[in-house]
Amino acid sequence: MSDIPDPFREPRRTAGVQGLPTDQEVIPMILRHEDVRKAAKDWKTFSSDAAFRVPIPSEERLRSVRQLPIEVDPPDQTDYRKLVEPFFLRAKQPAFVARVEAITEGLVADALGRDTIEAVGGFALPLQSRALTVLLGVPEAEADRFIAWGVHVFHHGPNGAEKGQDLERYLDEQFDRAAAAPGDDFYGVLTKATFHGRPLTREEMLGFANLMFAGGRDTIIHTVASVIGYFAGRPEALEFLRADPERIVLASEEFFRVYMPLTHIGRVCPVDTDVHGMTVKAGDRASLCWASANLDETVFEAADTIRLDRRPNPHVAFGFGAHLCLGAAHARTVVRTLLEVLCRRVAGIDLVSKQERVEHTPGYDRPLGYETLVVRFRPAAGGARS
Repeated sequence: MSDIPDPFREPRRTAGVQGLPTDQEVIPMILRHEDVRKAAKDWKTFSSDAAFRVPIPSEERLRSVRQLPIEVDPPDQTDYRKLVEPFFLRAKQPAFVARVEAITEGLVADALGRDTIEAVGGFALPLQSRALTVLLGVPEAEADRFIAWGVHVFHHGPNGAEKGQDLERYLDEQFDRAAAAPGDDFYGVLTKATFHGRPLTREEMLGFANLMFAGGRDTIIHTVASVIGYFAGRPEALEFLRADPERIVLASEEFFRVYMPLTHIGRVCPVDTDVHGMTVKAGDRASLCWASANLDETVFEAADTIRLDRRPNPHVAFGFGAHLCLGAAHARTVVRTLLEVLCRRVAGIDLVSKQERVEHTPGYDRPLGYETLVVRFRPAAGGARS
């Protein structure tokens, strides 16, 4: 029996593409690993220069700014990326990792002190929110506000447009503060940045910040919750990692491969384009289906099975090409640190109850983490809170 459901298996094998009907268009989803990587590098044919239309579904109603640098093409995309890439790469620094480890240790200790915890809202959400304050360079108390927004700043609950406005108001407040006294946090860095010899506009700053909150939130939350769900009832998996801590890096990459929260991402075709037998009219979209590419059986042996020591593992969970995810180092730090702390502090995780989350669309239904996941952490010897 496979570990990972794969709704794209048959169309990937037979056609390499699957149509996704929307209100405005039928979007060809590119499914094969090689084809996805090729399209991701071909920005002239598959363009990201489409405000609000890179996510699927589109987000015109949810925000008023173009997300940067994900919704522009090179060379501007490359230049925008250079402004913030050093800030994101701080996630590899020992001091940064130590702060994320302290946050994770605290949450695991709290879980060990309780009979049960709800792992989505009660563990993954605060872990992501508190780790985000480290990345932003702001006080950890700001995490309380992030937690109150829920799992996704747009799509958690029925009032996505209102939540999007709340986020933009919050970000405007942060940039007003930074403009008055620029510091070294994320907002200060953008306030002091220049692009092609001029200061960034407020709209550009908001575009960077909007992506920071919208793009890196539910992705980490659902990955963390899925990791906990995997270990629930599998004490041998934690033992396998404990036996050789070097496996933690391999295991984290495998979890990113199979628990890819972002199913696919949109690209606009500037001219009429044939996409593996499906015609995309000029101005319409195709999509790069990361989730299908990560389960391509021509690339990954036993692709629908989790192998915690899989090597090599050329997954595309963080994208490919020019738009490789800026937050990849941060996500890796969060998940690797979680695995290290679980191995050190937790003997096993028991499943109490779960409600699986499913992404329902007219073209596919894909299990995608959990709505709720109630578990019990059992302490390792000496692992409980003293």
